[in-house]
Amino acid sequence: MGEGSLKQRTTLNHIIMKQNPFKSKRELETKNGPLTYWSLEALQEAGYPIETLPFSIRILLENALRNFDDFGVTEEHIKTLANWSPEASDKDIPFKPARVLMQDFTGVPAVVDIASLRAEAVRKGKNAEEINPLIPVDLVIDHSVQVDYFGTHYSYKKNVDVEYERNGERYQFLKWAQKAFDNFSVVPPGMGICHQVNLEYLAQGVIARDGAVFPDTLVGTDSHTPMVNGIGVVAWGVGGIEAEAAILGQPIYFILPEVVGLKLSGSLPLGTTATDMVLTITQLLREHGVVGKFVEVFGLA
Repeated sequence: MGEGSLKQRTTLNHIIMKQNPFKSKRELETKNGPLTYWSLEALQEAGYPIETLPFSIRILLENALRNFDDFGVTEEHIKTLANWSPEASDKDIPFKPARVLMQDFTGVPAVVDIASLRAEAVRKGKNAEEINPLIPVDLVIDHSVQVDYFGTHYSYKKNVDVEYERNGERYQFLKWAQKAFDNFSVVPPGMGICHQVNLEYLAQGVIARDGAVFPDTLVGTDSHTPMVNGIGVVAWGVGGIEAEAAILGQPIYFILPEVVGLKLSGSLPLGTTATDMVLTITQLLREHGVVGKFVEVFGLA
């Protein structure tokens, strides 16, 4: 092998190592063909205490491994997550959600912003169609829907008809956006409330995309976005600016979170309901203080 070829191979190996510094990128054989995944076992083999990490932190760690670019997500971020401890930390970590959930009040302005970027691209002589959300965005129309008719068999249809009459211009814009943008879909009015649609139809648990498989994660501009946490999907609510940053492929940075464990044991006393249990748990968590923290429930199956 010549000296030039040796240098080229050395440079290529260096680039590959920088893209996959912990050799965690592996392949999973499925009936639909091979899929790439990022193994936390690779970090365990490298000496990091992965088996002791809370599950939510493992999700964040996989996210950092998968999105490593040595710029927005660095080796230091990965090591910070891999060395998580119960004590509070002041170190920032990056997070790139797999998808974004929006409701109509906060989602429509974000779509307008993307349309404005396209308009500016046209003014600069660029191809506007290249400007799209980089991850899937689902916008659910539910917050603005009013109830004018009730108690009859035609109430649903009449309410939806009136909704389209009141907001026809907005729905024309959203229909255009759904056709024009990649990775953007709209759940029309009358199809369900935002968190119910997210929980029952949008959440996947595991996502297969572009030849890779990884945990379903998201941020949303709806206060009930975290409801999917109950089925193992790491999600939380954010403001419109953070949601737009995620849509445009930018990491969301936040301080490495504390994790509060909630252990369930025993059984409900006679005469109590599931609602009683939920309200009691809510009171306990408020007294403990869980704002800005992750809560993991364990115990009874």
